[in-house]
Amino acid sequence: MRVLVVGSGGREHALAWKLSQSPGLSALFVAPGNGGTQKVATNLACDITDNDAVVALAREHEIDFVVVGPDAQVVQGLGDAVRTAGIDCFCPSAAAGQLEGSKSFTKALCDEMGIPTAAYRKFDAAQPALDYVRGHKLPVVIKADGLALGKGVTVATTLADAEHAVTDCFSGTFGAAGASVVIEDFLEGEEASFFVLCDGEDILPLATAQDHKRAFDGDMGPNTGGMGAYSPAPVMTPEITARAIHEIIEPTVRGMKARGTPYQGVLYAGLMLTADGPKLIEYNARFGDPETQVLMPRLKSDLLELLLATARGGLGGKTAEWRDEFALTVVMATQGYPGSYPRGSEIRGADDLDTDDLIVFHAGTRRDGDRLLANGGRVLNVTALGATVATAKQRCDSSTASIDWPEGFHRHDIGWREVLRERNAALDR
Repeated sequence: MRVLVVGSGGREHALAWKLSQSPGLSALFVAPGNGGTQKVATNLACDITDNDAVVALAREHEIDFVVVGPDAQVVQGLGDAVRTAGIDCFCPSAAAGQLEGSKSFTKALCDEMGIPTAAYRKFDAAQPALDYVRGHKLPVVIKADGLALGKGVTVATTLADAEHAVTDCFSGTFGAAGASVVIEDFLEGEEASFFVLCDGEDILPLATAQDHKRAFDGDMGPNTGGMGAYSPAPVMTPEITARAIHEIIEPTVRGMKARGTPYQGVLYAGLMLTADGPKLIEYNARFGDPETQVLMPRLKSDLLELLLATARGGLGGKTAEWRDEFALTVVMATQGYPGSYPRGSEIRGADDLDTDDLIVFHAGTRRDGDRLLANGGRVLNVTALGATVATAKQRCDSSTASIDWPEGFHRHDIGWREVLRERNAALDR
């Protein structure tokens, strides 16, 4: 098959890297791609915000199957446009993509289907929202209702923080995404991510992961799109996973089908593991970033076969096999991220690090001849496998130290909860 991956981040590099290993592949393209994707595919220039341009590109290159990576393209209906053109596509419909595109949509579905989640209120104006947080128990969670590139969520521990978050949303900091605000009760527990494929009827559980949203060590600093992750997440025990499927995933799939908008794609559930069991924090209607970078190195099965079965309604009876090792990724970002940052700084030493146990996925990079340049906020994903999280982390640490990029930064404590649990378990033995 001739396959086109849409997107330019670390997620798309990881997907392309895994798809390139499929025996059913004849040609692989990425639009627009980055400085790393060109190692495993042909990069194609394209304005992916223009659905018609993507469809025209797919026709020009005789593409059989389109795999859509970014959330914005899901919500703008790229999958619908590609399917209308008669091309198979791995991407939820725009209607189903509201699970990510509108937090209030998902909350209403949770109410309807009895899905456990945090109590909430939605507001369409600043003053009622401010009045609400002033009378609410702290901490409280303020979320821009729409897509905000992972930056529209504030866990406010003080009233000043809560007021600032509400004002930010309604003053246009997050554009149209902040025109409405969802304010939730704070949930106590540990977060984890759970991924399943869904063909509108059947589901195939994939794997678990845990990511790190804060910019700096010690879970300090502003929220980001993600500064690192590891998989699997041992806190997602078989019992908790079974509850998440029964209480959260399956009611969601039933509810979407009953609404006439069946969900067909990857469903990424952000969960809070509370004393009362798993509760839904949010849904993403695409593979996670940077979680994909730790899922793909662990996946033994043919990714192309699984994505095609999802897109064509044939998941029933499919299984996914996984490597036993842990995978961990460390995001190297440009100084200033998630705020404003410069572009164009040179990165040395990132090429030729790949081994059987380590791969550097590219996100915001571009090539200028032999030079590798930073071209975004999150720039590299140094990803390693290991028998333990600590082993994988050590391999990542060694590799990040060998990359010469003074304009970059990264967290040094990715996986810290599991590293601590592993250390304590070793002391107990």
